Amino acid sequence: MAEMKQISPNAPAGAKLLNWVDNRFPLSALYKEHLSEYYAPKNFNFWYFFGSLALLVLVIQIVTGIFLVMHYKPDAALAFGSVEYIMRDVPWGWLVRYMHSTGASAFFVVVYLHMFRGLIYGSYRKPRELVWIFGCAIFLCLMAEAFMGYLLPWGQMSYWGAQVIVNLFAAIPFVGPDLALLIRGDYVVGDATLNRFFSFHVIAVPLVLLGLVAAHIIALHEVGSNNPDGIDIKAPDAPKDAAGHPLDGIPFHPYYSVHDIMGVSVFLMVFTAIIFFAPEFGGYFLEYNNFIPADPLKTPAHIAPVWYFTPYYSMLRAITSEMMYVLIACVVFAAFFGVVKSKLAGFIKLGALLASAAVIAMMLAIDAKFWGVVVMGGAVVILFFLPWLDNCAVRSIRYRPDWHKYLYAIFVVNFVVLAYLGVQPPSPIGERVSQVGTLFYFGFFLLMPWWSRLGQTKQVPARVTFAAH
Repeated sequence: MAEMKQISPNAPAGAKLLNWVDNRFPLSALYKEHLSEYYAPKNFNFWYFFGSLALLVLVIQIVTGIFLVMHYKPDAALAFGSVEYIMRDVPWGWLVRYMHSTGASAFFVVVYLHMFRGLIYGSYRKPRELVWIFGCAIFLCLMAEAFMGYLLPWGQMSYWGAQVIVNLFAAIPFVGPDLALLIRGDYVVGDATLNRFFSFHVIAVPLVLLGLVAAHIIALHEVGSNNPDGIDIKAPDAPKDAAGHPLDGIPFHPYYSVHDIMGVSVFLMVFTAIIFFAPEFGGYFLEYNNFIPADPLKTPAHIAPVWYFTPYYSMLRAITSEMMYVLIACVVFAAFFGVVKSKLAGFIKLGALLASAAVIAMMLAIDAKFWGVVVMGGAVVILFFLPWLDNCAVRSIRYRPDWHKYLYAIFVVNFVVLAYLGVQPPSPIGERVSQVGTLFYFGFFLLMPWWSRLGQTKQVPARVTFAAH
């Protein structure tokens, strides 16, 4: 048992209370470790707003979600009516509902920008691999949370979107039909599905999400934050003062806690403007079909997921029977290239060839719909392996060859184009573009061990570059 800290009998009441708490719970120690004595690089730029904004949106979603649950009824016969009751009769219910629906889209905007910052500054590189993995797990949880929450209003797009996505699981060989039945809880999307999704959306996934957020922050504070220069300010050879604090760092509080107020202020202005003036955001945040009660007998003309899922939905739709031949050609080329260029032992090369032959046989035997599901899931899962795919000698985009910047820009444009195509009705041209975009997306990551080594990197400075502003 730790020794109890003593305090002067003449100390103020607040100090006595804090001492009483500290002797029973490490409140001051946690405050110092994660705020006042957590040293962050002094050269953070605007890209570093998005981590704290993600935490803000998480709080908004939890608080508004609690108030919505007070009035929502997870019953197929009552769900749509309860949402309308919240919007029309509950005092300020419309505001809470719009905050929650806008917050869902805001969450993905902030998280996508946060992940892009990690991508360009190499925040996934050693020693932050676990920070990145926890972040990718948070992203997966967010997708599950958003998908299950999307069903709850029980509108037309909620119902049919869930029907399409759940039916995708049925394409998995052997276990697919049983898995789809397990998820739905019935042979069609119905009351059992609504109850299951409600339980996961309100209880199960948020608990996992909060645990992952805590793990993400703890892992980050253990190894220290990255910065635009990609220099470890806490490295053993980094310059430090007499107290052992990095010279290139400043305490997170008060400097960055105050600094983040600017980002929070701008975000809240945009957030409130959308809530009050364009909560549907042209049908992207709240689709117009979702203001129509779910009707199992009437299919909407065009079923599409919400905008933040559409890049992956485009990849799903891109995998057609003819696209499978292109993918088989890619597997053949990869196997041939690996055998010719690899310096591994002969029996390993033989094993790789046999494995490639087995994959090709499976690709020919199993329906393209299943491989579409694999590609859609693989587009997210591949992000987990990013720390081991990047072989560049430097972390940050600032000191990489200039053409890397153009490659990352093309990657972003490609992702946006895939997102746009995902909300459009299927068309021959859109299908071709999405197929090319899918190949580029996977090529960007799978070929990264090769292209990230190319070109001449710039000299990384010994200290972070910082100009007071």
